[in-house]
Amino acid sequence: MRIGLITPEPDHPLLAATAALLTPEHLVETLDPNTVGEVSEPLADVYLLKARTPRALALARDLEQRGAPVVNSAAATALCQDRTAMADLAGRAGLPFAATRTFITLAQLASGPRLPGPVVVKSRHSRRHDLVARIDDDVQLRELAAAHPQEPVVVQEFAPNSGWDHKLWAVGDQLFAALRRSELAREGRGPTLPLAADSLPPGWPALVRLVGKVFELDVYGVDIIDTGDGAPLIVDINAFPGVRGQCGAPEALAALALRPPRVPG
Repeated sequence: MRIGLITPEPDHPLLAATAALLTPEHLVETLDPNTVGEVSEPLADVYLLKARTPRALALARDLEQRGAPVVNSAAATALCQDRTAMADLAGRAGLPFAATRTFITLAQLASGPRLPGPVVVKSRHSRRHDLVARIDDDVQLRELAAAHPQEPVVVQEFAPNSGWDHKLWAVGDQLFAALRRSELAREGRGPTLPLAADSLPPGWPALVRLVGKVFELDVYGVDIIDTGDGAPLIVDINAFPGVRGQCGAPEALAALALRPPRVPG
């Protein structure tokens, strides 16, 4: 088989380890969306989309229109970059997703009514180094708005929790998990601690699988906080995250690349 990696970083640990597993018997090619234009025929058997830039999504859409399977699809990847669309789809599907409100700009949010209690303000469009901040009062909000006045944002009520995020990742048929101290914790983001998938509260693995089905994702991450008594609250969903340091993740991604692609819808 020929497997294409759509990424500007083929040395990413997950991709590099996956390529090393595949190359003894298969051809692995890298397509840097920053430099590659139209891909010539014949196309690869499958492409892994580990990039979210407009150029990467345009390249993936072109490949899909020409009949090539892309994991995850360009449409599914783009959906996970829009936190408003993400929350809307999750709500319609009955997923326990954090209630989300959208504001055209942060300046608009700051000029409106006083926010009720602590909230989490996030960039509407998920990207590297985007905005994620806990706001406890109007002073903090005005300071944030002064620094990012034109940033489109979403607002979620802050749910009391332990200060640790459950990072759950699905790679094909495999589920991986870890605990990471939230970047919203007063101590700041802390280390990532390994967590056995079979130690998750009842129903959580099935919830992650349901997210994949609803969002039509094969490689994805689900950020969950435990609001008490094991009740899960989804606060974010990511297409093709790094899944760093998870034993077995490269093997799962290699197996996914070699299996027949999912049929959208």
